[in-house]
Amino acid sequence: MMQFYKKREFGAFISDSFNFFKLYGKNYFKNYILINGLLLILTIAVVIFGFREIFGQLVGSNMSGESYYFERYFADNAGMLIVAGLLVFVLFALLAIVNYLYPVFYMKRIAGGAQKIKTDEILDDFKKNAGKIFKMCVGMLFIVLPVTMIIVGFSYVLLLIIIGFFLILLVYPTAFNVSSFLMYDYFNTKRGFFESLSYSIRAQFSYPNGNEKSPYWKYWGASIIMFVILYVVTSVFTFIPLMFVYGSLLSSTPDGNFEENPFAGTAGIVFFVLYGISMLVSLFLSNLMYINAGLMYYDSRTDLHQKIELEEIETIGINE
Repeated sequence: MMQFYKKREFGAFISDSFNFFKLYGKNYFKNYILINGLLLILTIAVVIFGFREIFGQLVGSNMSGESYYFERYFADNAGMLIVAGLLVFVLFALLAIVNYLYPVFYMKRIAGGAQKIKTDEILDDFKKNAGKIFKMCVGMLFIVLPVTMIIVGFSYVLLLIIIGFFLILLVYPTAFNVSSFLMYDYFNTKRGFFESLSYSIRAQFSYPNGNEKSPYWKYWGASIIMFVILYVVTSVFTFIPLMFVYGSLLSSTPDGNFEENPFAGTAGIVFFVLYGISMLVSLFLSNLMYINAGLMYYDSRTDLHQKIELEEIETIGINE
């Protein structure tokens, strides 16, 4: 059994994230697939068929020299595209909610002493917290996201003077940690959205007692390592469909059809199937980042460390 509420150093976040899946991975991903499976299938289907059609129209019009063909395509299919766009937005929003909150609810139960989580228990957590989930989505959409976009945009502007590169390296992991801490704290405590947001920001730079060394760099470093792992693995899967298209361009007989729209026919389907697999792998691997963020959150809750340790000692005494 893993201990969650305890102080961890930089290396422990990485090793314990992998240990978590070693201990609970089978049960974790079983529930993840049962809860999220349909959304994942629909998302991959949208990527394969929907994006293939749009990219095909875009590439075909550009390579044919018809500068207004793409605009005309949108004008002729405006109603269908608006409805499809709304459905895609809802689909991706639901996917994001489940992907972000599933690790939160799962770790909350495991940290509370559960050994094996049932799918119905996680679904029940989603139902019971429906109101809080809605408030969180509104807060993230209208408060956290705009502020993050402004900061990230400012960092990109500063790329012109090089310092922006270092700011981006700081901003991305920090923004991810703040948003992750916000969700963990919001659903693990009775705090309101703004209280949890305040805690998630303060927790990046100091522990509650204020007498210990700032945890910022170990949180930042652990997130960077996870980002790199995710990037390297997903890049391999992204590289495959790109090489497939380039290989098809070089090896196919130039008849003008493939060059006009490389996403048409079997080549296009294979490309987007491989790209869909890459997206699927990315979504599964992202759980490693969320679990890592959860361990960092439990590290920050020093107010509960001693309490949990005392409860564990009492439990050992009872078992003996």
